[in-house]
Amino acid sequence: MSNFLQDKLRRSLTLALEGLGYELVGCELQSNARAGALLKIFIDKIGGITVDDCARASHQIKGILDVDNSMAGDYRLEVSSPGLDRPLYTLAHYQRFLGSRIKIRMREGMNERRHFTGQLTAVNSEQITLLVDGENFILPFSEIDKANLVFHEFRN
Repeated sequence: MSNFLQDKLRRSLTLALEGLGYELVGCELQSNARAGALLKIFIDKIGGITVDDCARASHQIKGILDVDNSMAGDYRLEVSSPGLDRPLYTLAHYQRFLGSRIKIRMREGMNERRHFTGQLTAVNSEQITLLVDGENFILPFSEIDKANLVFHEFRN
C-alpha cells in the first residue's frame, strides 16, 4: 500500500474508530490476481477485540470507504485484532514495545541481510536498535518494510 493511501486511510478511519472505542493499529492492502484486493484493518482496545467488535468496526469502515471513495474497484475488507504477532507500523508502536522481541524485514539488504529477529533495545525518531545474537543493529525506520512482535510460547 502506498504511503499516501495508507496515510489517507489512517486519517479517515482513526477518528471514527476512536469514537467507537477502538484504536486503529494499522492497515495493509494485499493484491492477488485471482482473489483481487484485500484491505486488512487491525484494531485494538483495552481488554481485547471480539468478533462483535470486528463486525461493528467493519460496518463503520465500509461506510467511510464507500462515502470517501478511498478504495477504487472491487475489494474485500477484513477487520481483526492485531493478534499475538502484532504488526508494528509507527514509531509509537516501537516505543510501546521497547524491550520486546520483534522480527523485521527491511526493504533493502543491510549488512548483507534483510531479515532480523531480536530484542528491541532503543527507538528514536529516525532509527531503532535491535539486539540480535549479542550484536546491535541500528536500522533506519524509513527502510523497514514489515515488523511484528514475536510471540513466545512458554512451556514447562
